[in-house]
Amino acid sequence: MAGSATPKPTPADFPSLDALQQDLPLTVALSGGADSTAMLVACATRWPGQVFAVHVHHGLQQAADSFEAHCVTLCAHYQVPLVVQRVNAAHASGESPEDAARQARYRALADALKQHWDGQAKHVVLAQHAEDQVETLLLALSRGAGLPGLASMPSRVMRDGVTYHRPWLQASGAGLRDTLRRLGQPWVEDPTNQDVRYTRNRIRAQLLPVIEAAFPAFRDTFARSAAHAAQAQEILQEVAELDVQAVGDPPQITALQGLSVARQSNVLRHWLVQQKQPASTAQLHALLAQVKACTTRGHQINIKVGRGFVRRDGAVLRCYNL
Repeated sequence: MAGSATPKPTPADFPSLDALQQDLPLTVALSGGADSTAMLVACATRWPGQVFAVHVHHGLQQAADSFEAHCVTLCAHYQVPLVVQRVNAAHASGESPEDAARQARYRALADALKQHWDGQAKHVVLAQHAEDQVETLLLALSRGAGLPGLASMPSRVMRDGVTYHRPWLQASGAGLRDTLRRLGQPWVEDPTNQDVRYTRNRIRAQLLPVIEAAFPAFRDTFARSAAHAAQAQEILQEVAELDVQAVGDPPQITALQGLSVARQSNVLRHWLVQQKQPASTAQLHALLAQVKACTTRGHQINIKVGRGFVRRDGAVLRCYNL
């Protein structure tokens, strides 16, 4: 921990947390890295006695125990109650390791809040910053994502009864590290962050420096684009909810055919998500083609979507799970 000669942290040392004032008490998702260490120090300094922390121990690498040790020491210093959640983040066949670890983290965070602190903690603070948001946007672009992907990470979202906050999406990650160095506050470096076999790491190490040289304000402008995409997606969601009321649930084929192709696509995508069978772009295009061609009673529709099928059932479409 910082010695007596180092500056004592104050809320002014960190980017604003004003947006969280109404959501106390708060739980910091604490990995032990620079970003979450900065978030823990910032929250504990501003709201002493009103902050908890959860560290998710994935057990996926040898350094995991050092992450936990750092979190224990840090939270003891700032008198922040800490819960360590150990998870099995091994990925299933066909699932990416990153997605498996992310899903395991969310489950562990939600479980920790249910099991500790008498249920008074309902808000979790995540420490993603501007560079994380840019990486997420570039990943979405590389995959040909639609508006939900281009919207990147929301500043606030509810999941399984827990509200997650990302108050620093416009803050510089490099600035956070500079602040920690000035304060003499150590953190733990994840050795996998240097592994360029991971696409996100290649973006961080190889692409972002080039983008910054060409567009110095990229953190602000890219974040603005993500915010515009999020707003547009919100509008599409509202339109889809209205169109579901018009076409029915399950959707009536003739009612679908009365909509523009763009609105058919939007409402069917929304409906399939509600059925827990989100469709790929190719699957949705195939379904739209079949809806267009469905002009006779004998026309059959049987399209694979997600892990299930959409089939014609008389005048409507129905989704069946495998």
